[in-house]
Amino acid sequence: MLLDSPALWYRAFHGVPDSVRSPQGEPVNAVRGFLDLVARVVKDTRPSRLVATVDLDWRPAFRVAAVASYKRHRTLEGGAEAEPPELAPQVAVILEVLEALGVPVVGMEGYEADDVIGTLATRETGAVDIVTGDRDLLQLVRDAGPVRVLYAVEKMKPYDEAAVSAKHGIPGTGYAEYAVLRGDPSDGLPGVKGVGEKTAAALVNRFGTVEAIVAALDSGSDDGFPAGSRAKLEAARDYLAVAPAVSRVVCDLPLPVLDDALPHPPRDPARLLALSDRWGLDSALERFLQALEVARAE
Repeated sequence: MLLDSPALWYRAFHGVPDSVRSPQGEPVNAVRGFLDLVARVVKDTRPSRLVATVDLDWRPAFRVAAVASYKRHRTLEGGAEAEPPELAPQVAVILEVLEALGVPVVGMEGYEADDVIGTLATRETGAVDIVTGDRDLLQLVRDAGPVRVLYAVEKMKPYDEAAVSAKHGIPGTGYAEYAVLRGDPSDGLPGVKGVGEKTAAALVNRFGTVEAIVAALDSGSDDGFPAGSRAKLEAARDYLAVAPAVSRVVCDLPLPVLDDALPHPPRDPARLLALSDRWGLDSALERFLQALEVARAE
């Protein structure tokens, strides 16, 4: 199981009331929500291995160089990420708790959690569940393995290739191309002007990749282009040349082999107890540890 940790703690922060507080009165809604969310999905799906991935660069330079608008709407003056001031201290607590539990936390300088997930999922030959609230990771879904996305936005709905096709009308492996063509406002990816979801899906199903679409434009043939789309794509050639680098997840990072078996017992019980007392996490950590026990017993 691969956790898209930034997406999950951000969702927990906005989904759990900030009235959830530590004994000293600090908000711990993101911490409690994150632990409970992960505990539920671990208990329900019972993985044998667990990794929490993180962004060591939430807006990588290579993606900004390709498309300058990438996540620009989320930046403050100076380039820092715009996020609620109450969230960052809670992220630090989450990372401390994961370390004390013994759940590996993995990131790589210059890359996002998505890229770490892409690399780990691609090199794994067995079954993988990716837990996320980010649609971009649908591009990693495949029946071989299998690799599924458990989509937090839809109450952990499992997405396999059939589910991606039913939802978007494309194979899961085509989602990155689909996002390039249709655009993704949440990432500041503009898309091809005038190309909506249906046209984007038709193009992905006909050509497969953005490069194949460009090659078809070069050939001068109108074969396979939905009505009116050829001119729109011609006008977007510069964008089509660079946007795939933004949308596609990197799947070949030089990550180390991980000791990612479910932790038992916690790596640092004394530290875990201190964190529990300091932040008022007794019930959340008890549920988390119970979920790990259930999964280990499978």
